[in-house]
Amino acid sequence: MTKKIELACLIDDDNMYISLMKKIVEVRKLCKTLLVFKNGQEALQYFETLLKNFDEHQIPEIVFLDLNMPIMDGWEFLDKFTQIKNKFGKIITLYVVSSSINPVDVSKAKGINSVTDYLIKPISLKELETVFLK
Repeated sequence: MTKKIELACLIDDDNMYISLMKKIVEVRKLCKTLLVFKNGQEALQYFETLLKNFDEHQIPEIVFLDLNMPIMDGWEFLDKFTQIKNKFGKIITLYVVSSSINPVDVSKAKGINSVTDYLIKPISLKELETVFLK
């Protein structure tokens, strides 16, 4: 039996995509709580605060990261997140989720140790359930 995901994190600036993800997660009961950040900087600040005020229950088990966002894009977030990820002492599964089908982006993302996989938007319901129910 698979363990239910308590906390997942979505880092994306597309309001329509955020609404869709929230609805799917809620209706399918894929996780208890979904954190949403509109850019990499907001998300990075959250993770850096967690390091200072450590609370294991506030560490997401899954992160969905868009690449193209304002302020701090996904690439910049990945660069900084990779430096602090291991300090949490908990496995954080990170998926890059992008509408880019550029092979350079896919290859670059998959070449980053912190990235579990590269998913292309829009993610199908089956694909999303597979990620949550692994």
